[in-house]
Amino acid sequence: MADIEFPYSVPAVEKRAELIVRNSRFITTIAPVFSVEDARAFIVRIRNEYNDASHNVPAFIIGNGLSTIMHCSDDGEPSGTAGKPALAVLKGSGLGDVAVVVTRYFGGTKLGTGGLVQAYADSVKAILQDLPKAYKMSVHTVMVSLPYNWVDRIRLKAKNHHGVILEETFTTDVAMVVEFPVPAYPEFERDILESSNGKITPLIIETKIQLFRPE
Repeated sequence: MADIEFPYSVPAVEKRAELIVRNSRFITTIAPVFSVEDARAFIVRIRNEYNDASHNVPAFIIGNGLSTIMHCSDDGEPSGTAGKPALAVLKGSGLGDVAVVVTRYFGGTKLGTGGLVQAYADSVKAILQDLPKAYKMSVHTVMVSLPYNWVDRIRLKAKNHHGVILEETFTTDVAMVVEFPVPAYPEFERDILESSNGKITPLIIETKIQLFRPE
């Protein structure tokens, strides 16, 4: 497989998980966000959804590495016991462009300062388990017209160059629509042109920035 360097990962989907700690329910929702405005809108939406909860504790990271905007809030929990541990776990995950809201329904038993820190950290750790990840990057959408006897070869070559097949149409010939990270596409194009002696010519029909999940 051709090697390319993917940028930092982000959540591929919005996801939710629940944790029970001494009768308190901790419901954690995570989502990709690409601006402070996106993050704030996500937080407002979750707070509106769980407007009867005891607390809705938010944390988000926009960007990654040295260029980041980070925010968290305890939302009424004792200072430093909720937002900071949630944000610390997010930072440790290596994800960027990510927001979480940990919703708490108080179960009648106080957890204490250490218990709250542990519960909010564990809630974010739980949502990160098996979280599908993607990459925000420029991608080419490519059309390839080919004869039937080339279908399996093109499928394999696309996979070998991080391509994701979006569509296949079978008529007199086969029309295949494939999506590639921009850095991976030139090697795929060169591979196809060389192996087909120039008879199969991929065509870029669109270039855009989006979440990309390599096969």
